[in-house]
Amino acid sequence: MDQEPISALAALDDPLRSGMYTHIRHARHPVTRDEAAEAVGISRKLAAFHLDKLVAAGLLRTRYEFVGGIRKVGRAPKVYEPSDLEVQVSIPPRQHDLLADILLDAVLEEGDGETARQATLRTAHRHGEALGSAEREQLRPGRLGTERALTLISAVVERHGFEPDRETATCLRLRNCPFHPLATKAPDLVCGINQAFLGGLLDGLQASTVEAVLDPRAGECCVELRPATSPHDDGSGSESATT
Repeated sequence: MDQEPISALAALDDPLRSGMYTHIRHARHPVTRDEAAEAVGISRKLAAFHLDKLVAAGLLRTRYEFVGGIRKVGRAPKVYEPSDLEVQVSIPPRQHDLLADILLDAVLEEGDGETARQATLRTAHRHGEALGSAEREQLRPGRLGTERALTLISAVVERHGFEPDRETATCLRLRNCPFHPLATKAPDLVCGINQAFLGGLLDGLQASTVEAVLDPRAGECCVELRPATSPHDDGSGSESATT
């Protein structure tokens, strides 16, 4: 799990820091230490300590400038403003932003004679394939047999919100559904999106010895990754590492 959002939330688990952060977000202008200290009723020195903790957590950014653009004698004061960090924490991990991207792209790119469902599944596959291609370009794993492919896929999906569980050497289950609870509202569609996305990921990784199949289980992801029944290669499952 990405530790940055957790660290950011931990930094806000203090009423003084939370109060200053809220004030700075609402201020609509860079805030000095004096202003932040006054907002929560503490000394400037103590405010500086807490403000720098918020900077270290990525919640604020800082620079030096004169307030109101008016130059004065001496050094410009340090000012604080909100960073671009967006904090989202979910346990287990969820990927609602990915689902939203897929659905939005499907609406924008729906082809003539194509149903909304067909467009959505095609788009989900394309998103997964793009991710897989990027991972393969970075890792350059060579030809992937079943076991080595599942090892690689496990690491990739874990970085993108899934909780992989290697039940056997040739079977990978996913303990969580990254699209829950939306999957409970439209399970056929959402599970289809999930399968198409993971199938695209396999294609992008060129892991033709593995396939994504629907195998729903209560409380888990609906997709299982297992040896392909008809792999596109010669079916040898070779573990060659050549490129």
